[in-house]
Amino acid sequence: MSQLLLPGEVLAISAQAADRLLKLDSGDAALLYLHLLRRGSAAGLRWPDSRLRETLELLRAQGLAPSELSVPEPPVPEPPPPDYATEDIARALSDKASTFPALVSEVERRLGKRLSTADLKALYTLYDHLALPAEVVLMLVGWCVEETTRKYGPGRRPFLSQIRKEGFVWARRGVDTMERAEEHIAKLTRLRSREAEVLRLLDISPRPLVEREKTYIAAWDDMGFDNETIRMAYERTVLKKQSMDWSYMNGILRRWHAKGLHTAAAVLTGDREPRPLQAGGQQKAPPPPAPAQEQRAREDMERMRRLMEQLKQEGN
Repeated sequence: MSQLLLPGEVLAISAQAADRLLKLDSGDAALLYLHLLRRGSAAGLRWPDSRLRETLELLRAQGLAPSELSVPEPPVPEPPPPDYATEDIARALSDKASTFPALVSEVERRLGKRLSTADLKALYTLYDHLALPAEVVLMLVGWCVEETTRKYGPGRRPFLSQIRKEGFVWARRGVDTMERAEEHIAKLTRLRSREAEVLRLLDISPRPLVEREKTYIAAWDDMGFDNETIRMAYERTVLKKQSMDWSYMNGILRRWHAKGLHTAAAVLTGDREPRPLQAGGQQKAPPPPAPAQEQRAREDMERMRRLMEQLKQEGN
């Protein structure tokens, strides 16, 4: 049993929710409710569409699922890009009515090199297969150059394969006009600043983030959490896990988001721990923490922070 109920891994539901689930007498309803409670959405649940929709309606009928919660659509596989031949590139470069030749010249200037055949095929994939306008491709190249310089220093330039990969991300997000590209770059720039800010809140020294960490921070930003709430989630994570755990902290914030709690004040009033039951089924109010206990908790947190900093310095 100790392996099933790890500290910080327990989900609590109200007696009212439990009674409604029992009334449904449906194993699928109970499983889906637990999944929603744990993940905050139906994403990741590998059920047939009909099974998921039917079970979701059962929960909605009992007030156990929000009406706006939608069933995630199955991802549509992207068609593979064409395998362009050398003749295709030569034809595109000789087409005087096309903007591709001018695009190639400008990309070569910005990257400071002559594009190889493989580079030209990668660039033509953005231009022809993804149908990104030449000006959007140039904005994409400019962003990738800026990011590479920021990460690796002056003089470093991205490979066309990296630009091509980022281009597919832009296309999936509908960034296919200059206006949308400007908005997207502004968002990426703001997130870049936000990432550094969140690292400070998590007591992490400045460093490049991996993609998973960037995804977490972007999601928290989209949910609308302020600095104080993110710091609160971090402290709860460290107290439970004894170290930073991105997945665990993300679970805390997703739960608060599902409850509409986005400020520290809202969390303090709306995310209280379940109270122990007295005889007769009444909830017993927890005693207020003694000042000495609060002081010890703060001191423990501060010692842990200093220890983590010391370990990072020794590791460097």
